Amino acid sequence: MADHDLAGFAKSTFTHDGVTRRVLRRGTGPAVIVIAEIPGITPKVLEFAARVADAGCTAVLPVLFGTPGRDANPSTAGWAGAARAVGSAMGQVCVSREFTVLATGRSSRVVGWLRALAAAEHERCGGPGVGAVGMCLTGGFALAMATDERMLAPVLSQPSLPLPWTPGRAGSIDISPRELAVVRGRCEREGLQVLGLRFKSDRLVPGERFAFLRRALGDAFVAVELEDDAANPESPMPPHSVLTEHLVDEPGQPTRQALDTVLDLFREKLLGKGPRVGSGDGPGRGPASPGESGQYTSL
Repeated sequence: MADHDLAGFAKSTFTHDGVTRRVLRRGTGPAVIVIAEIPGITPKVLEFAARVADAGCTAVLPVLFGTPGRDANPSTAGWAGAARAVGSAMGQVCVSREFTVLATGRSSRVVGWLRALAAAEHERCGGPGVGAVGMCLTGGFALAMATDERMLAPVLSQPSLPLPWTPGRAGSIDISPRELAVVRGRCEREGLQVLGLRFKSDRLVPGERFAFLRRALGDAFVAVELEDDAANPESPMPPHSVLTEHLVDEPGQPTRQALDTVLDLFREKLLGKGPRVGSGDGPGRGPASPGESGQYTSL
């Protein structure tokens, strides 16, 4: 796949707490914050965002790292090009104090900025609330964003932090105990559902992590765990990216069913439509969280 020229996506910036980042947007309707994986907003991530927009929502993509639209798949960019893209994005993450890569029991500081973005998008787009999809390094961000009662549909796609180099890190996720308790309370009181996606053999997302989330959230955590042979065989990388690089976009394929489950969650919780997969009643909009405000600038 060639680089994407970002046609069809509006460009702006968003500022909160003195930090300004670029934002891409597409569609109309309630907002879904699409938080890209390393190496950034690739053509496959943009394809997923277009599917969110086609479902009736506004896909909002904050640029946290990488070059939007650049194809970093080794099969098209070459291994050297892919390595440069991944290395550049990881370099941006590692030098930034906004990301917590190794520590357990901590949320990344960038989550506060993302909550503010979600609040601004809810004000802009309307609807009962917002959704969010975090992928890989950003997977747990969607969970931490659910402390805000405007977040009605959090999706954790292959959540990879903290990097599972020790058993303690494997059996945890990048959210503070206090914030996890808030999310658990919302699950108990409001019927909030948290959707998680992973391939069973993915070493970056060990089974212990999903077991931890089941213990922490009970039946409110809905896990979709796929076999390796469900991954797109044309990808040169081991099975990992459920909604993007390893998606087999054909009816009946397990990864396509996972994608449909995500889109159904947004239709149900944000659009009030009966889902084709799953069930459950979503909460209404809760009170705004203090200090979650920001400013948009059009480009």
